[in-house]
Amino acid sequence: MTETDVAFDVVARPSAIDRVTSIRLSTKYGSFLAVGYLDPDRGEEQIALVFGDVAGEGALTRLHSECLTGDVLGSRHCDCGDQLSASLRAIAREGRGVLVYLRGHEGRGIGLLAKLQAMKLQEEGLDTVEANLALGHPADARDYRVAAEILHDLGVRSVRLLSNNPRKSEALERHGVEVAEQVPLLMEPSEENLAYLLTKRERLDHLLPHLDGAVGA
Repeated sequence: MTETDVAFDVVARPSAIDRVTSIRLSTKYGSFLAVGYLDPDRGEEQIALVFGDVAGEGALTRLHSECLTGDVLGSRHCDCGDQLSASLRAIAREGRGVLVYLRGHEGRGIGLLAKLQAMKLQEEGLDTVEANLALGHPADARDYRVAAEILHDLGVRSVRLLSNNPRKSEALERHGVEVAEQVPLLMEPSEENLAYLLTKRERLDHLLPHLDGAVGA
């Protein structure tokens, strides 16, 4: 049986999203099965990168919010690109896991242009939470329903979640995916993103104990 066969052996329940296609995707981190989905409620295209047989219990899992500036352009304002790379490496090293790349989550769900506006406000002295609120948006507008639906479709019943954000764990549990363990994903802070990371810890409850020893923390 191939990895492609294994990935779709189990479908836990009827899905509210449409699985459109799957292909083998060779990356610098390893060879993943890229599974494309369409969320008919929002019209958004989504992708999961699957490594090995993830059906059942305890798959190492990352729910990664889309971040064009960090993931693609290498912005030092955030740690998103580093977290994406570290997650794919960890999943490949584990030999079993899935990364759900969540489109529509740019700027914690406010969109690309609003995120750029928020970044401008941060240059003027607001923190990332204050900037979102000043623009009339929630501090965090993300919805993890589609991520849970993708995991259900892949037959994933419980996860070891690569995240520092306890709200992701709570969201998955609400949508019927057990979080067996929250696995820290701690990136070395830089001078450019330290204030941003401290705000995530102090205002958004992210678990970032390694910042205690950082300069200026």
